[in-house]
Amino acid sequence: MPTTKHPSQSPPVNTDERTPHVMIVGAGLAGLLLGILLDRASIPYQIYERSKTIRPLGAVMCLSPNIMPVFEQLGLFEGLVNISLPSRQFNIMTGRLETLGSFQSDNAQQEAIGYDSYVFARPQLYELLLSKIPPGNIHFGKKVLSLEQNHNGVMIRCNDGTTYHGDILVGADGTYSGVRQGLYKSLQNSGRLPESDVQEMNKGFVCMVGTTDSLDPAEYPGVDKDESQAYQIVGEGIPYCWSSISVPGNKICWNAIMQLANVKQAEDYMFRNSEWGPDSNEEMIHEVKDFPIPGGHTLGDLINATPKETVSRVFLEDKLFETWHHGRTALIGDAAHKLLPSSGQGAVTALQDAVILANCLYDLKSTSHEDIGAALQDYQDQRYSHVKEQYEGSRMNAKIIYGQTLLERLTRHVVFNYLPRSVYMKNVTRDAAYRPQATFLPLTPKKGSCFVLPQKPSKRYQAEQEMTGASLV
Repeated sequence: MPTTKHPSQSPPVNTDERTPHVMIVGAGLAGLLLGILLDRASIPYQIYERSKTIRPLGAVMCLSPNIMPVFEQLGLFEGLVNISLPSRQFNIMTGRLETLGSFQSDNAQQEAIGYDSYVFARPQLYELLLSKIPPGNIHFGKKVLSLEQNHNGVMIRCNDGTTYHGDILVGADGTYSGVRQGLYKSLQNSGRLPESDVQEMNKGFVCMVGTTDSLDPAEYPGVDKDESQAYQIVGEGIPYCWSSISVPGNKICWNAIMQLANVKQAEDYMFRNSEWGPDSNEEMIHEVKDFPIPGGHTLGDLINATPKETVSRVFLEDKLFETWHHGRTALIGDAAHKLLPSSGQGAVTALQDAVILANCLYDLKSTSHEDIGAALQDYQDQRYSHVKEQYEGSRMNAKIIYGQTLLERLTRHVVFNYLPRSVYMKNVTRDAAYRPQATFLPLTPKKGSCFVLPQKPSKRYQAEQEMTGASLV
């Protein structure tokens, strides 16, 4: 691991012309999966995380079939299943707990797709991925203050005075990415940053989330079922919706989402709530504690069963950035595109970024500035259109399951009362068609009867397999 205390020293030239040294900033899900993939590709890497200890939000997560083949490739699929429940039904209800509609996965859908979707509490997936990272490859308490890059390499400077050098820098450091800010500042100063990338993210909702401790099935019927019980409740005459979703361990992940009417309301809310720690949640808790949930309970009952320090409150923001890379620096996950959670695709798109970036780095011709730039452009070219589709889909789904305006309520009514099952299935199979895999590993066989999009193969891996085959003859 290259390290120096001299901030102005030029990054050294890599003596290995093909294999880059990769620095990953951010030990979130995308950063960890990228590390696992690079390890399998025999590409050296180090992960730098700003927090001294990781405390993932106790929010519910869902992984769709779009990422399952990669988890099978990496031997992670069984571990994922063990921490999850299959999600086969999602119920939408009114504030009076009257059913508005549901999304259901029947046998025909499962046969077409080949995989279930799985729900779990976010910390469990984080622990699964972190367990696959060698301790020597991850460094905590490393807040990146600045970055410098040139034709020879890239350097990051951390808050403790240390600097680190590499051939490629990956910003996997989330919504408020320090790597993105440093990269964009340089591009803006030279007049090369698109105007759209300067604009702030959209802030349409405030969300409070948590996961209960283990609950008594006698008091919460269904919490111990082997399929997730998921309910989304849309308030009437109030700007709130809320949900309860069961996960393994007889626990329930819950949230409360407040829709903000406009930009001014978002700015006012930010001003009034400058502190976002556990103690600052009381006002919102007071507003939502009496909201009903199925089973005769209230949201307040779930909040009371949740460790206070694990309750989190965040803005639900969204933005699709145009600039994902420059020079030797690339962005993945929320650093490049922040999606609303309404489609359950935010984590999936971040993990897919890691897969495609690893593929591009495996096929890297050399560590020259030009070849690295071409590889990073290939990464964005392969990913951008797919992310844009998911970004737009998440915005539409937010209107359907969160929306409070008259138009959004009408849209919800039409979707759940007049949309033919055939149209729903067409959308589901279309969404499931994109399942990128690590092209430098043996591919997971196709599952399900639906069409799966072809993937750009690895020229290097194909050549290596041909050489291996020839040597056995």
